Amino acid sequence: MSYFDIDLELTEEDVALQEAAHRFAKEVIRPVAKKLDAMSAEEYVAPGSPFWDFMKQAYQLGYHTVLLPEWVGGMGLSPKQQCIVLEELGWGSFGLAVQLAVASFAALGAVYTNNDTLIEEFTKPFCECKDGSIRSCWGITEPDHGTDVIPTPEVWFSSPDMKTNLRSRRDGDDYILNGQKSSWVSGGTVATHAWLHFGIDPSQGFAGSGCAIIPLDLRGISKGKPLEKLGQRDLNQGEIFFDDVRISSKYVVVDPDFYSPIVDMFLTMANLLMSNAATGLARAAFDEAFAYSKERVVGLKPMKDHFYTKIRMFELFRRVEVCRAITRRATELNFSVVPGFLEYSIVGKTTTTEMALQNAHDCIQLFGGNGITKEYLPEKLYRDARMTLIEDGNNEMLAADGGHKIYETYPRQRSDIF
Repeated sequence: MSYFDIDLELTEEDVALQEAAHRFAKEVIRPVAKKLDAMSAEEYVAPGSPFWDFMKQAYQLGYHTVLLPEWVGGMGLSPKQQCIVLEELGWGSFGLAVQLAVASFAALGAVYTNNDTLIEEFTKPFCECKDGSIRSCWGITEPDHGTDVIPTPEVWFSSPDMKTNLRSRRDGDDYILNGQKSSWVSGGTVATHAWLHFGIDPSQGFAGSGCAIIPLDLRGISKGKPLEKLGQRDLNQGEIFFDDVRISSKYVVVDPDFYSPIVDMFLTMANLLMSNAATGLARAAFDEAFAYSKERVVGLKPMKDHFYTKIRMFELFRRVEVCRAITRRATELNFSVVPGFLEYSIVGKTTTTEMALQNAHDCIQLFGGNGITKEYLPEKLYRDARMTLIEDGNNEMLAADGGHKIYETYPRQRSDIF
């Protein structure tokens, strides 16, 4: 079934991208996601796992470069086109959509630096990769700190009592890293590279951190077991350990002076990614409920002919359209201004993830007993959606961060932006 797109300004290119991404999501992502969901986390990453063939297929079609500009070899999509493609990938599987996107974070970070040397070393080889052999992760989350690591305005963010789990010391032109990143690093145990956050100046707490782009085959780096979890089992996550790891200062692209703005910038981008994938997940729940309601007979007539089913279906539909509207508007805004407005990305992330969870819940309710069996998709959609309210910052902490931004910047005039 093709879901109607209310945007009447879609070009032929937009529609072609949408159709191609939906076909890939339906024919490749959905079947692979189902297999991976049924496997253990260690089976998932083992040789011969369908994960590896999936990544190769996705890379051959260029979906690993959705977030990257054309001038470095990426897909070069407009903001609207990114929304279109990421929504379709999220419709196929939220977890695999995130896996593909996070694989580009080191390459994307190099683009943000505008450093030709780093772009040549990290970005262009990634864009040219067609076999899935170059994959990165976002090394920000730590064992002792969940969402603590992202709300830059909070007092504790710059408190020396907040001690990072991954710390560094300077040794000439190099940095020596010791510590670890938590088991929630997406793509952590399959990544070859990382956009890495680590402590530099402990007197400033998290604000004294920096970022580096590094290969993960350096001496002293090891990885923990892949994480077993409730949902998004098709998204690899796991710990990364650092034992006297020496990295060149040329890879350290953010120091404490610029750290807080960079955290906000990456969170702005990551929350938009989450919003788009969650919109796809919300739509997947609508699609499942819609199709089932036409087939299932209750009280001698199809479920779709029952009054309450019509109300429920409208609510599912309404949420999808709200998700699409806020996500696309927030994406267009934050690709048009520098710096972006984090609060709008947070509105997108919190709204879409909560609505995706509600859609998955209502889909299960409509399916009845069938909805809680693994034979049908809704129970996976529900488990995947439940994870999103914590992922990339739990929604409560993000809301507080967004609230701070509002107090900081409102009332805002158009002249303040353009």
